[in-house]
Amino acid sequence: MSSAPLASRPDGAWGPSPDESPGIGRRRLFRYGAAGATALLAAGPLAGCASPAGSQGPSSLKVWDLFQGGDGMLMDEMIAAVSQGADGFHVDRTILDWGPSYYTKLAMSAAGGRASDVAVMHLSRLAGYAPGGLLDPFDLDLLAEFGVTEKDFAPAVWKRAQHAGTVYAIPLDVHPFIVFYDKDVAGKAGLLDPSGRLAPMGSPEALLEAGQQLAKVTGHSGILFGHVTDTAQSWRQFLALYAQTGASFTLPDGGPPKIDVEAAVKVVTFMKQLFDGRTNPNNLDYNGAMAAFMDGRGGMIMAGEWELPTFRKSGIKNLGAAPFPQIFDRPAVYADSHSFVLPHQDDPDPARRREAHRYVAEIIKQSLTWASAGHIPAYLPVQARPEYAKLDPQSSYAAAAEIAVLDPPNWFAGAGGNFQNRMCQPLQSALLGNTSAEKAVRQMVREADTLLRQPNPVA
Repeated sequence: MSSAPLASRPDGAWGPSPDESPGIGRRRLFRYGAAGATALLAAGPLAGCASPAGSQGPSSLKVWDLFQGGDGMLMDEMIAAVSQGADGFHVDRTILDWGPSYYTKLAMSAAGGRASDVAVMHLSRLAGYAPGGLLDPFDLDLLAEFGVTEKDFAPAVWKRAQHAGTVYAIPLDVHPFIVFYDKDVAGKAGLLDPSGRLAPMGSPEALLEAGQQLAKVTGHSGILFGHVTDTAQSWRQFLALYAQTGASFTLPDGGPPKIDVEAAVKVVTFMKQLFDGRTNPNNLDYNGAMAAFMDGRGGMIMAGEWELPTFRKSGIKNLGAAPFPQIFDRPAVYADSHSFVLPHQDDPDPARRREAHRYVAEIIKQSLTWASAGHIPAYLPVQARPEYAKLDPQSSYAAAAEIAVLDPPNWFAGAGGNFQNRMCQPLQSALLGNTSAEKAVRQMVREADTLLRQPNPVA
């Protein structure tokens, strides 16, 4: 089977140049070129939706996000909670489709003087926006006044909320790439600790053995992973394992990429061993892996925590979850974070900007509601609440937030971007048996170098 182009998500997302000057005028709109305009038009009209307790109007706090479906309803619930009482917010919420078009609209709204008061951004995309002046920094003293400070977040996440030492994002959650498993199957396979949770693996050999034992119990497969034609899955798995080796994946502007080739080859070699096409299938797409796990044809699946609602609806009776297994030297999981940002405004009204800070502070305090969908609350006081400890299996992988590893901080990287797609293509080819680990890594390095040498399209 030949390596097919990846097309399960849109690609081609972009952000501002790291050396763009902070000042933004309407003339900047023309610098986004035909690609940006096309993306804006192709995305269709904005989907406006006011919160249940909110009201539209000049005094309403304008908020943009990309939460639809179940997440959208949870955000409605959270907004309703902070909109009650005499000091409640009036929120004019606009929901946009997830993908590159969302980030195109966010950039163009800031550049064109039509920015919302608050917006949601994947933390992995911050490097494409903060350096170019498309975001305004948060006032930490003002946040502290509303009960939110640096100590309320895991250092791994707080560090990525900054650019050049300045905080441009306040994380709502951490959403890691983890493992889900059938507790009954895992128990029969001897993989649970005395508390009934997945025992630590500790080595590549242990994870390979776990797959074999799970396959014996299910009579089908051990560990499932959907990667074929997907634009992110293989990269998520690779980066988690690569970070566990202790090696860095650094992409300095202009190149060349600083990648430990030996460590990368070691990781891809293991990925090929794990998904051998026998014990653990190597040719599943995303939906195929999901279906196989829900049908009991595999004891474990590597997937994002955001799939928790889907697995619950499927009727799996004894669902367990755990951080991505540590098999190399240091604990690490791939993750991202939905975060709140302040899109740039040339002359923000001080009272509205104060309300924006208060809104962000109050919403993240409501993230126990958000956790019901599987997301880890980034605000540590919520994690410390007894109600969160009782959430199963959410609380069992909460530690993943402390060891989160995000995409490299480059303008072309991050959620929905083309970088993940271009990394996934050689990894997919290797897992399908069409190329060696060495050749796959060489192609990854070449792809990274090519991206580093390309001019920022909006610089």
